[in-house]
Amino acid sequence: MITRQILITVLCSLFSAVVAVFLYQWWVPQQQIIIRDTTEARYASQQDWLSEIRPRTFLSSSPTSFSEAAEAVTPGVVFIRAYQAGSSGFLRRNRPQVTTSTGSGVIISEDGYIVTNNHVVEGGQRFEVILSDKREYIAELVGSDSSTDLALLKIDDENLPNVGLGNSDSLRIGEWVLAVGNPFNLESTVTAGIVSAKGRNIDILDGQDRIESFIQTDAVVNPGNSGGALVNTNGELVGINTAIITRSGGYEGYSFAVPANLVRKIVKDLRDYGQVQRGLLGAYITDVTAALAAEKDLPEVAGVLITRITEDSGADNAGLEEGDVITSINNKVVRTVPALQEILGQLRPGDQVSLTYIRDGRNKEAKIVLKNKHNSTSPLALEEEQLLHQLGFELRNLSRSERKRLDQTGVKVMSIFRGSEIESTNMEPGFIITSIDDRTVRDLDDALRLLKRSKGQTILRGVYENYEGEYFYAFEKP
Repeated sequence: MITRQILITVLCSLFSAVVAVFLYQWWVPQQQIIIRDTTEARYASQQDWLSEIRPRTFLSSSPTSFSEAAEAVTPGVVFIRAYQAGSSGFLRRNRPQVTTSTGSGVIISEDGYIVTNNHVVEGGQRFEVILSDKREYIAELVGSDSSTDLALLKIDDENLPNVGLGNSDSLRIGEWVLAVGNPFNLESTVTAGIVSAKGRNIDILDGQDRIESFIQTDAVVNPGNSGGALVNTNGELVGINTAIITRSGGYEGYSFAVPANLVRKIVKDLRDYGQVQRGLLGAYITDVTAALAAEKDLPEVAGVLITRITEDSGADNAGLEEGDVITSINNKVVRTVPALQEILGQLRPGDQVSLTYIRDGRNKEAKIVLKNKHNSTSPLALEEEQLLHQLGFELRNLSRSERKRLDQTGVKVMSIFRGSEIESTNMEPGFIITSIDDRTVRDLDDALRLLKRSKGQTILRGVYENYEGEYFYAFEKP
């Protein structure tokens, strides 16, 4: 009897619970957070740091766990000390050790590749890396790039803690991020903030090829954090902390990071070639202003205006003209020059891009093959660039009009370095090399191949466009 009463009580309770849930769902509107992500949430490091960019799209903000992200990332953030030439890195009698700079870095692969800022390692001859667990290493400088303020170091070890590269394009304004650094060897420091803006140009880098399209955040970053990690709450690297805007010398609310998608391409080039392979559009550009938008009857004040086209460049070959307004590239909307530079900065010579632009009020499309500064579509390795510098000149392929006027192939000497082997021959800039050691030169690839093979006396034969006859220049190649 008692058992029957208990059974009836249990069944009544279950029925009541089901009815209550049904009534709650019927009366109360359903609320949920939806996250669409092609990769599952993770806080572990990843191996494929140079793999293709993975899409990541949020339909709503996800629940944030700063602690888990920080715990996963901090072991992969290191302290870096760069020593000046001539300094051993150890104290000497009556002479303190001298360092050029200190900063932070991020291990991005388990075999010891570390990305940091160029200004952290610039001028250094010896590089010391200290991990969060106090392990110390001497690092090798793989390469650096002043136009993006990035550098790549390598330490000799395996199974190192590392931070996986995320998709910086997926960052949204207002999204939470963490800035993780290892300033002054104080162990890792973590600060939190939100993404304040994207595609910022703050005019801090030098050089014609500079790329400034920073992620702006209000996470606290101070000078010792240069080269440290900017990560999302999924524990993925979305930027390398690079700069702050300050009047006092300390943090005042604005910090800037190089986007991870650009970092991925730069460090891959440094690893594979020793230098960055830049794919150039071949056009001088500027932002669209309100006055220009009104003059050209543009639908909005956005886009990039072409002010000049370089002869025989990718843009020239595709039929672009001065006055065209670029609105998108590879289906990505382009509203400003930094946005265009960031996209191009992820590409190499020989890559083809799809461009949408406005001309005379009409939308047009073009396919453009990017070239490098030598007017070539072939990547130029560091050793090849160094060979030209050691000899003392800069070369480029002949343009389409030059080949037609001269009715022959070759490469053109753009500049000659003082005190070099080439200067000692009395060669002048503008000389067009048509053969090396009696072997025909069709393009830059030919010239580099023949120069690498040559030993002893090397003879360059060619012409000047405004002078008659052939000219010969000889020099000793070691």
